[in-house]
Amino acid sequence: MIIGVPKEIKASEYRVALTPAGAAMLKAAGHEVVVQSGAGSGSSFADDAYADEGAVIVGEAKDVWARADMIMKVKEPLPEEFGFFREGLLLFTYLHLAAAPELTKALLDARVSGVAYETIQAANGSLPLLTPMSEVAGRMAVQVGSQFLEAFYGGRGILLGGVPGVPPAEVIILGGGIVGTNAARIALGMGASVVILERSAERMRYLDELFGGRIRTLMSNAYNIANAVKKADLLIGAVLIPGARAPHLVTEDMVKTMKKGAVIVDVAVDQGGTIATIDRVTTHKDPVYEKHGVLHYAVANMPGAVPRTSTLALTNVTMPYALELAGKGLEEAVRHHEALRKGVNTYKGRITHPQVAESVGMPHVGLEQLLQSIPFEKLN
Repeated sequence: MIIGVPKEIKASEYRVALTPAGAAMLKAAGHEVVVQSGAGSGSSFADDAYADEGAVIVGEAKDVWARADMIMKVKEPLPEEFGFFREGLLLFTYLHLAAAPELTKALLDARVSGVAYETIQAANGSLPLLTPMSEVAGRMAVQVGSQFLEAFYGGRGILLGGVPGVPPAEVIILGGGIVGTNAARIALGMGASVVILERSAERMRYLDELFGGRIRTLMSNAYNIANAVKKADLLIGAVLIPGARAPHLVTEDMVKTMKKGAVIVDVAVDQGGTIATIDRVTTHKDPVYEKHGVLHYAVANMPGAVPRTSTLALTNVTMPYALELAGKGLEEAVRHHEALRKGVNTYKGRITHPQVAESVGMPHVGLEQLLQSIPFEKLN
């Protein structure tokens, strides 16, 4: 198979979908790798490093897309890339289609097979290709939140950990999953007072044990959320429903009750956001806007700001799946790999993921139905 790696074009996105080591692994497995010149430079991987591992370096993105059987990316294609779509192309990347109806339509119209990192799901319910970026984003959420709490940026002028005789900032985290847990770890390390709102009592018990009672947990319901939001100096949205739009848990009326100069960081913005007043996506170059006196940070590719760390963490988990897809082809790979099967969002002009279909208001057809001639095995 020919695997193509174009340069990411999303604003301030410096990650790359394949490292030179990954290129070497694919070459060793008998595949051809085509990399756009400069694709790895933002993560400090030079063209020569790919060429040394046998990759072919080309200058234009269109040539990468045209030659490849499978395209590996980090972020979802942007409209200027839709013209590269063609029938039979396999696209392996973060797609986040629940919040991207135009991209969904473009993939369906071109009959592209779209396999989304974020919906590959193991038997235990974990999302192995989303986890490392959730870890990065969770840790970054506190880092950027503490920065924008500074008066210079329009924040309340609060030091997250306070000082002796002065109380620390109140950090409220919606969701106790991977993002929320990592955010809590950094916030605690900086000395903040931390509350996590979570709907699973079992998860709250786990968090209480994990942090030794140093955080407070609350059942996530409208009443508790409203009361917590009022007290927040830093509010972090960390809720994820695989494949679906994030639920709006914080209403505009709740945001109006927040302290002037408080900061919201919504990590779920690429899935539509959990905060009602997150009504636009921002970039690393212009990351915040003010509404009702509250600073809103709504960058959809937070890990792109630390590309070296993020690229290495991401490719650690994507490479086994890339090798599976390249070695067997999509149809054979999903027959044997149930987790990978759940990653297929579009196939032959149809949406195959039910939550994606529901979010964009379109019908879905189960992958098994589209591949009736291929028996499936429950393997992971």
